[in-house]
Amino acid sequence: MNRYDGVKVLLTGAASGIGRATAIRLAAEGAAIYAVDVSEKGLAETAAAVTGPGTITTRTADVTDEPAVIAAVADAADTLGGIDALINVAGVHKTTPIETLTVDDLNRLFSVNLVGTALFCRESLKHLPDGSGVIVNTASLSATQGNPFMTAYAASKGAVLAFSLSLAAELTGRRIRVVPISPGAVDTPLIRAADMFPEGLDLGYFSKIRSYFGAADPEQIAAAIAFAASSDAGYFTGADLRVDGGAHT
Repeated sequence: MNRYDGVKVLLTGAASGIGRATAIRLAAEGAAIYAVDVSEKGLAETAAAVTGPGTITTRTADVTDEPAVIAAVADAADTLGGIDALINVAGVHKTTPIETLTVDDLNRLFSVNLVGTALFCRESLKHLPDGSGVIVNTASLSATQGNPFMTAYAASKGAVLAFSLSLAAELTGRRIRVVPISPGAVDTPLIRAADMFPEGLDLGYFSKIRSYFGAADPEQIAAAIAFAASSDAGYFTGADLRVDGGAHT
């Protein structure tokens, strides 16, 4: 399928995991992608993995740095000749048992997950076309399902979900769609990190809420994002798209 022929996409968090898989998927469908991430090395690896027929341009930027975001969005619009779709994948994860939760933990999670998403939405709306523009924001199953040791992370992703639903309502007059997507467990470098869970935590609770399909591959989430941002989902907006292997049931 070439649903993205001629479509100009601004993608954050493109250096690894879901973001990289999304860049590869959309380029394979013909998109012109402007990829942003804080990791220059990761962006280079993503660009090398993209085989077309679409194209990719990369820019290193911190999504929490307002001037950097403003500059990146302006350059994306200039480089691509506009922006048709914004896809926010950039995010961080940290398990934070309540006894050890710090203000720094909260600030970091909310700054990247919520503030970064909101800044890119604000700036991109200057360029997204009325009637066909689309925003896809990455929330999480944790936004609506309790997960131990993830109070701060879940709160930040819950904020992304609430922000996205309200933004969808706000943009109905412009007929710009906003779709929050909530993955469950995904096999990414972020989740495989050695410090994902502090040593000694009882992880038994997670066996009760895991999907019997196991963790998703990043490509499976990328496929859902490709749908949500495409014209195939032209009547889908303002609703959480859960891609979690049934873990919420």
